[in-house]
Amino acid sequence: MIEVKDLTVRYGGVTSLDGMNLRFEQGVCGLIGPNGAGKTTFFNVLSGFVRPASGSVAAFGDDLLRMAHFRRARWGIRRTFQTEQAISALTVYDNVAMIHSKLRGAARRDDVLESIEFVGGGISPWAKVGSLTAGQRRLVEVARAVTGKPRLILLDEPAAGLPDEETSHLTGVIKSIPAQTGALTILVDHDMALVSAVCETTAVLDFGKLIASGPTAQVLRDEHVMRAYLGTAQV
Repeated sequence: MIEVKDLTVRYGGVTSLDGMNLRFEQGVCGLIGPNGAGKTTFFNVLSGFVRPASGSVAAFGDDLLRMAHFRRARWGIRRTFQTEQAISALTVYDNVAMIHSKLRGAARRDDVLESIEFVGGGISPWAKVGSLTAGQRRLVEVARAVTGKPRLILLDEPAAGLPDEETSHLTGVIKSIPAQTGALTILVDHDMALVSAVCETTAVLDFGKLIASGPTAQVLRDEHVMRAYLGTAQV
């Protein structure tokens, strides 16, 4: 469970997050909004890359903002980025293994291989990442996020630019993350079909303000959400 209270982030005269109050309980949760709404800023706060002007973030009872950013990974935060982070010249195995910080020896090796097998996509652990398709590279990013017993997984637009077939496979993988890892997973994506398929609850940001939060189907029918994000409203 993660609970955010009065979270505010400012960049000079721009307020990127404006008094955000949010609670995500479990499973896969969505965070949506138009470009510039503050979604990636929120992930950057959780990751330790951005220090907020005010507010608090409690994750599973721990004060996340009091942790140094390098301790948050060991605590259990994993994240994918809009730009791929895997190193093309290294094997899939080596890319996933470098994220692992909690186990050693055979147990570590088994966990890394299990993470690669979990994401599927016909990926060999011993293939160089640079030889993979775009969809497979995206799956490697997810494998890096689920390895090492994570507690909180942040997925930043994992389906961006993927064709329908690969998005369909990724949908199944994301839906299975809580059962596989036990981690609370927060998904940011513009693909509303993906969000609807995998997210039990969804929150919506617009210009740094939280405008809706609740069961996904209910949120996506909200008139304010449709106006601010989907560009339409119920008649």
